[in-house]
Amino acid sequence: MAENWLPSLKTATPQEGFELATKLARVGVKLTQPSADVRDKLRATYEQDAAQLIASSQVIAIHFQTVAAANDYWRG
Repeated sequence: MAENWLPSLKTATPQEGFELATKLARVGVKLTQPSADVRDKLRATYEQDAAQLIASSQVIAIHFQTVAAANDYWRG
């Protein structure tokens, strides 16, 4: 990915931080599986699988922990 799509982990609010965490997860999937066609085919499987949906939520939560720490948990 050549463009600088992530200039900072700093966000103004926790909600923006969560949105960034979600984007980090999505970009990670996109980099791991660059084919949009394959991702679309796989989506039909995981959107019906509770374990895979929970795993996706866990990835977002881990990214959110990172973003929150980078923002000093929005103190101040």
